[in-house]
This record gives sequence, C-alpha cells and structure tokens, in this order.
Amino acid sequence: MMKKSRRSFLKVAGIAAIGLGAAPAMNFAASVSHDTPKAVKSKNKKALTAGRWGMVIDTKKITEKMAKQITAACHKQHNVPDFNHTPDPERYPRTRPVNHTQEIKWIWKEKFHYAFPYKKDEFLAEKYRDMPFMVLCNHCKNPPCTKACPTKATFKRDDGVILMDFHRCIGCRFCMAACPYGARSFNFRDPRPFIDVTDPDFPTRSKGVVEKCNFCAERLAQGEIPHCVEVSDGAIVFGDLDDPESEVRVMLNEHYTIRRKQQMGTEPSVYYVM
Repeated sequence: MMKKSRRSFLKVAGIAAIGLGAAPAMNFAASVSHDTPKAVKSKNKKALTAGRWGMVIDTKKITEKMAKQITAACHKQHNVPDFNHTPDPERYPRTRPVNHTQEIKWIWKEKFHYAFPYKKDEFLAEKYRDMPFMVLCNHCKNPPCTKACPTKATFKRDDGVILMDFHRCIGCRFCMAACPYGARSFNFRDPRPFIDVTDPDFPTRSKGVVEKCNFCAERLAQGEIPHCVEVSDGAIVFGDLDDPESEVRVMLNEHYTIRRKQQMGTEPSVYYVM
C-alpha cells in the first residue's frame, strides 16, 4: 500500500515539476513524507496559545498611511522580496532585470469591490469605495488549500494557523488555485536579491516556492503578538475565537462584522468591522 501511494505521489509531483521547471523539482527531495506536519508545542512558557486564533480589523481606523506601515512591518520582518527593487549589482551581478508584473504579498490593501466582490451594491456608501481594506491569508477553519497540496507543504495547526513548510513545497501551485482569496504568492525567481535587509530570525525562500501570511507563528511562540497588530495602534485585534472573554470575541459581540467570501464555506478567521 505504501509503495502504491508513493508511486501515485511521485506521478503527481513529476507532472508538476515538468510544468514548472527545475527549481521546484529540486525542492521535491525534501517533500517525500506522507505524514501531515504536526504543530510543535513550544517549550517557551511565555508562548501565546489559543483554541483557534482569529483577527478582527476595524476598517474605520485604517488609513492609507497606516496600511503602508502595516504592510512594511510584516514584509520587512518576514523577508518578503520587493521585485520593484533593483538589486545591488556588486552582490548580485547576474540578477535579471526587474519584472514589475511579479509581486509577493503577505498583507496588503485592496478596494472594497475587490476584497468583497459578492457584496457589491449600487448604492454603497461613498466612504467604503476608496477605503483601504487590509487583506491577508484568512487562516480558514475549512481551508481548501491544505487539501489541494500533494506534499502537505501547507497544513493546519491545531490552533487554526495555516502554515507553509517551504522545504516541502514543490511549486505545483495547487494551493494557489484552491485558495479563493488570492492570499498566496509564488516565487518565479530567486527572491533573495530583492530583499534590502535580510532578517536573520526568519527564513528566506527560494525560487519555485509558494509563501503567505503565517499569523506570525514565530512571534506567538515567543509570547509576542503579530507585527501587523503591534503597529496598527488598535485597529487590528488578535486573539482566541474559542474564548468568549477574548478581545476578538468582545469586538465581534459589540460590532457588525463581515468576512470575505463567506458563501465559499471556508469559515475565514479574519473579520472586518464595518
């Protein structure tokens, strides 16, 4: 049974590698395990824990300036490349010219009609039309991305956080096709030359790897809140959706909120106060 399962997996992985070039195939070597990665319980007593992590974004408090600060904080600390940036020719003399059609995003702003396409209204209040809505991975309760991944490179922890194992990713992009929110990005080229200052506390990625927001799992393990929450000045609240006394549940109880594409049945863990 194991041999048959392995053959089936190799067939899928081989097709993906042929279609996407050599780099994803190179990553395949680290992706042969058939077991879903399990969440490792932190030995740090200060680690933040929850039954199911969730986020509430108060749209009335997000300004254009704050949106940029939030994105900058997240992207800087997670070594997210900027493909609009020209690499240092002395450090990377063989790097190809910048391709402005490529973009890696973990958290970014969108207009209302892009963030909530199924909530279009002919008479939508004017204030919502140009308001910046911060969007990111929704860390869904029923994530279709994890079911689509043939290597289990993307998986759901017991606390609801959807993570990426960059070493397992073969670049098939099935998870990107499955995600209804466009929350995942693919590195069509080596991202490292396009990082101004690399943060040594978070891993960089390689060509042929998918990446996305991880709810700052590395900070939760150290007892710290996500970067976006820290710089939002109270506009973004993070906490345990399973705890009725948590700040996120209090906000959900006191405010009218919406979620992105609820009709998809994914049960997003990110809420927006309107």
